[in-house]
Amino acid sequence: MSEILHAVKGMNDVLPETAEAFLSTAVWDKVIDTARRVIEGYGYRQVLIPIVEETALFARGIGEGTDIVSKEMYTFSDRGERSLTLRPEGTAGCVRAFIEHGFAKTDPVQKWWYIGPMFRAERPQKGRYRQFYQIGAELYGASDPAADAEVIVMMWRICQALGLKDVTPRVNTLGDKESRDRYRDVLRGYMRANVDTLCDACKARIETNPLRFLDCKNPACKEVARKAPDIMESLSAQSRAHFDKVTTYLRDCGLAYVRDAALVRGLDYYSETTFELTTSALGAQDAVGGGGRYDGLIEELGGTPTPAIGFAMGVERLALLVAATQQVASGPHLFIAPMAGAESFALQLADAVRTGGPYRVEVDVTGRKLKGQMRRADKVGARFALVLGEDEIARRHGNLKDLRVSSTSDVALTGDAICAALAKLIA
Repeated sequence: MSEILHAVKGMNDVLPETAEAFLSTAVWDKVIDTARRVIEGYGYRQVLIPIVEETALFARGIGEGTDIVSKEMYTFSDRGERSLTLRPEGTAGCVRAFIEHGFAKTDPVQKWWYIGPMFRAERPQKGRYRQFYQIGAELYGASDPAADAEVIVMMWRICQALGLKDVTPRVNTLGDKESRDRYRDVLRGYMRANVDTLCDACKARIETNPLRFLDCKNPACKEVARKAPDIMESLSAQSRAHFDKVTTYLRDCGLAYVRDAALVRGLDYYSETTFELTTSALGAQDAVGGGGRYDGLIEELGGTPTPAIGFAMGVERLALLVAATQQVASGPHLFIAPMAGAESFALQLADAVRTGGPYRVEVDVTGRKLKGQMRRADKVGARFALVLGEDEIARRHGNLKDLRVSSTSDVALTGDAICAALAKLIA
């Protein structure tokens, strides 16, 4: 017997039936459909970008000194000896598309959103996988603080629409280049004064990327970082005014945010406003999503200087939260069980119901006896069942059975009549 093959560790199947509730397609459908509805309600349009890009895009965009580029990317040479990489995040690819297709010249104000798989070669754990999915949004051509506030609120509204309670918005600022350069010097001095307490990675960051010290997960480093100088003391007047307006707009929109001085995010392209949504329900991987302003990235990648801001949310992490707190219906609204000779009528009736309303209808096409068909209806989680035999077809009436409460309703066997009955009973 051939050996059974398995999925690569850290790369998950998402299935209609699974022992892991968060890997259920019903949960993912809820997350994705809800996010789409909220994001498109803000005027964003979907883009589809390649999974594979030239490695240089991420090295230049994300930063060669980041953990993602130096340790975590899936990079390979193709047959033409080009260095290619499975995308580890979505922003760099969107920016490449924005530049390549000339939007800065034709229509620089663009609102884009995307969904798709990302890849990072890191140790799999709860909420962190080697292939993972992100929902993201990017806003180009807007530098006003109102743009920052709208993007943060939009991300928060997705969580609200999903019914998530234990989610906290966190915001910070990294300031403009002048502010960051000044703060890096201050932070380097503080880190050198505490170098004996720092982990080896943070000792190396003193020269390469001191801001990353602020979000180190090492307990000793976290304690030192807690007392680190605040970037607010290094901000230029312009950056301080920008951040003050962002937080004012957030308060005006009713968002109860927390200002987190240690929030720097993990990518080199961020500037000014940064933000995250965090939860205590996911353990160490507490970020549900996050993002920030990246006004210099388009120019860095060869485009016309254009302000930009965006975010990404982890589908798996949202699914974990939804699955832990909610029952998500995945079965058909109606299960039709035809007896011998009623198959053609059942197929026609099912199509009429699907055409007449937003209902999922399954017809049993196995030819098994009624008992077996009803077991199937129960297994797939059908809400209602309709048995079709010679008598029902002759009368053009049948009994619509509510499988949750074991009640029945007489219904005419037409698409319109069944749709009307379902609308009334489900409401």
